[in-house]
Amino acid sequence: MSDVLVLEGPSTLDGEIPIAGAKNAALPCMAAALLTPDPVELENVPPVQDVFTLRELLMDLGVDVQVAGDRWTLQAEQVTSTTVPPELTRRMRASFLTLGPLGVRFGSAEVVYPGGCAIGERPVDLHLAGLEALGFAVDQAAARVRIRARRLRGAVFEFAKVTVTGTEHLMMTAAAIPGTTVLRNCAREPEVVQLAELLRQMGADVEGAGTAQIIIRGTSSLRGTAVRVIPDRIEAGTYAVAAVLTRGRVVLRGARAEHLTALMEHLKGQGAFIEVTAEGVVVDARAVADFRPLRVVTEPYPGFPTDLQAQMMVLMTQALGVSEVVETIFPDRFNHVAELQRMGARIELAKPAARVYGPTPLRGTVVAASDLRASACLVLAGLIARGTTVVTNVYHLDRGYVRMEEKLRQAGVSIRRVNPDPRPSTMDLHG
Repeated sequence: MSDVLVLEGPSTLDGEIPIAGAKNAALPCMAAALLTPDPVELENVPPVQDVFTLRELLMDLGVDVQVAGDRWTLQAEQVTSTTVPPELTRRMRASFLTLGPLGVRFGSAEVVYPGGCAIGERPVDLHLAGLEALGFAVDQAAARVRIRARRLRGAVFEFAKVTVTGTEHLMMTAAAIPGTTVLRNCAREPEVVQLAELLRQMGADVEGAGTAQIIIRGTSSLRGTAVRVIPDRIEAGTYAVAAVLTRGRVVLRGARAEHLTALMEHLKGQGAFIEVTAEGVVVDARAVADFRPLRVVTEPYPGFPTDLQAQMMVLMTQALGVSEVVETIFPDRFNHVAELQRMGARIELAKPAARVYGPTPLRGTVVAASDLRASACLVLAGLIARGTTVVTNVYHLDRGYVRMEEKLRQAGVSIRRVNPDPRPSTMDLHG
């Protein structure tokens, strides 16, 4: 059985929480290590399960991965296979990012369709259309994709829909193809900017990352380099919401407020004091009185992140009046609603929107996490619920948060991890 988290509420956050490196930045950088036989060094890699899964996948392909604390060195000098292990690919969506790098360097590659969180349909058709534009022959079967380098060249490609992983996939693949590639309607996330920095240091010429158009002038001789992984804006945002929700005060050490402008505006609107310091970001909600109704529309960056939608819904349960969420990225991303209702929340769901009526006192009970961000949402609900909250399926949480229970406990929360299975836990949280 998976570990569970047990919270005794209500709690108030008070203290300092260190923000880990962003797993959504580390994962594409790890995949990009396949583009060169030289070592690629990543610093500030977060010890979370998704990162460990991709490490296992790369090692199965023959990549040498050396770990020294949060410093990882990946060297794809002796790649022994270009068929990505199916059982690992089905665990996480980021595994699909290995397809283009393998294909451009070795001429062909094969991967099954990826898995990951159950948050709705996330097709890879834009990835494949882009790879075809770059000169790959794409063969799709019922469960897998095979690509073969036919006549690789730079190309102009416009995404029909903004896609973060699609932007990253084509950007890193084009970086290893001589010639100029122009990508339009690109994702603008900080994680995309981080990957562009890595590719530039590897020898590609990448312009425009962070805007809707990215120009890549590729080279067939990419080299090794070293980068520091940016702080995780979603982890920081989760704890920022928790601080406001509990009317507490936290110092988010290492966080970057400029990566969270949409969230910070909502929190300031509740009366929270936000201060950027040399250490990070201070969120102080001790003077907040009644919470005001919220309307949150998830949008591509720099809009409100879909990965913080579930956490904000907990805050909405405590607001006076009617709040609303409109989910434009993953319209089915509402698995947490039923669990919040079990805790006493009044929510009407009409996808892609939800109405939340408040304020409603939450009560502790046993709830089941269904995906990564739903897990965080339920932990936040446990912070303000009266009594004992038990969050099951914590393995979802471990995919993207570094030792959440330890960080919350240091900030004054009564929370503990319990393994209901009498056998010792085999979960490797430290790599």
